[in-house]
Amino acid sequence: MRCDLAVIGAGPAGLAAATRAAEAGLAVELFDEQPAPGGQIYRAIETVPAPRRALLGPDYAAGAALAAAFRASGAGYRPGALVWNVDSQLNVDFSQDGRSRQCRARAVVVATGAIERPTPLPGWTLPGVTTAGALQILLKAQGLVPAEGVVLAGSGPLLLLLAEQLTRAGAAPRAIVETVPRGRLSAAARHLPAALRAPGYLAKGLAMLRALKRAGVPFHRGAEALAIEGADHAEALSFTAGGRRQRIESRLIALHQGVVPNQQMTRLLRCEHRWSDGQRCFLPVVDDWFESSVEKVFVAGDGAGIGGAKSAALRGRLAALGALRRLGAGEDKRLAGEAAALRGALDKDGAVRPLLEALYAPSAQILAPADDTLICRCEEVTAGALRKAVALGCPGPNQAKSFLRCGMGPCQGRLCGLAVSEVIAAERGEPQQTIDYYRIRPPLKPLPLAELAAFDVGDDAGDEAGDDQDAA
Repeated sequence: MRCDLAVIGAGPAGLAAATRAAEAGLAVELFDEQPAPGGQIYRAIETVPAPRRALLGPDYAAGAALAAAFRASGAGYRPGALVWNVDSQLNVDFSQDGRSRQCRARAVVVATGAIERPTPLPGWTLPGVTTAGALQILLKAQGLVPAEGVVLAGSGPLLLLLAEQLTRAGAAPRAIVETVPRGRLSAAARHLPAALRAPGYLAKGLAMLRALKRAGVPFHRGAEALAIEGADHAEALSFTAGGRRQRIESRLIALHQGVVPNQQMTRLLRCEHRWSDGQRCFLPVVDDWFESSVEKVFVAGDGAGIGGAKSAALRGRLAALGALRRLGAGEDKRLAGEAAALRGALDKDGAVRPLLEALYAPSAQILAPADDTLICRCEEVTAGALRKAVALGCPGPNQAKSFLRCGMGPCQGRLCGLAVSEVIAAERGEPQQTIDYYRIRPPLKPLPLAELAAFDVGDDAGDEAGDDQDAA
């Protein structure tokens, strides 16, 4: 199986990239784990009932046009396909319907989006504790809302958006416990003039706050020292705010501290990454066409840095233009003109990001969790155990695997990677760029051994399949 361009991920970036490339005449294959296009932001966009679409708002509804354009583009589409490896020859290994196959691509667009930042704090592994993103997925896909009031804790635009959506659905949160420190808004205000270039985002944020105030949702600001109480199940969230210890009873608590790029695929491909102080995470290094340090591998959407759905689609189109340029499938002058217009739109849409990054930086508590807080959920490793390993000479996340098995559980580091890097960097007094991140190896997610044993790349996959990266 062969294609000109393999696109991994069917969110706004992947849909835009696949559509633009297919319309230009490339043979495109889009791979996505979900059963329908849209990604997390536009989940179930093709089948959502009209009342739920109205509840989720116009930003969500905008995804319908992207999905329709993709369906009409002629691009190949493989829903329910888990891409578990891409090697240095751009052979894409994927699992679909219980069988693994390989597609040999001439170029690849990684559009795997973002994941929620790990939020290690006392009690975060108890049943009844979830994330804001998980609750929003249930709302979008099945129209499900909590039967009893949920407590939302953390910070970020998604927390406010979810609170407003739940309120409109008749399931207003019991409380919002926001961890933005007092005085943070004043410090972030220096970014306000630039953010006014994209006033729509500011207007939406103010509208959400007004709606929550009208609904009477309790709002606790400047919260610190969060802890989830309970023996076998979450029972309450306790925190300090306004100079006193407070406690809110709830058996459902949703945490959120922003989102970060899902870097598993770009790490697997050995793309260069750089630490971003603004986004407090690693970002793949890309050029103006969103091509990574690995030739013919492009990174689009939030996987290249958090920018939101509109920016993700713009980046997807730019990545497609970059692939056309790389593969000699378009006139350079025409591609350059189209790219210039997209970059202008991207610059304007991203004008609000520095303000949001400064205002909603992750809380100090999750960057430096207490010693008795679990940091690696899969292997039940505490932050204190990790600090002791550093004191014994552990220099980085990959060595922590040998010391403690950190990052070696079913999540393969997705839930602990950034937190582990943060703790090690702080303990060693070294920058995160030096400490770096886990070395990611295939398969990217667990596969049945029987399926792996039966995997046959086929004669059309080329002799380069199974290179030394696969064995590393």
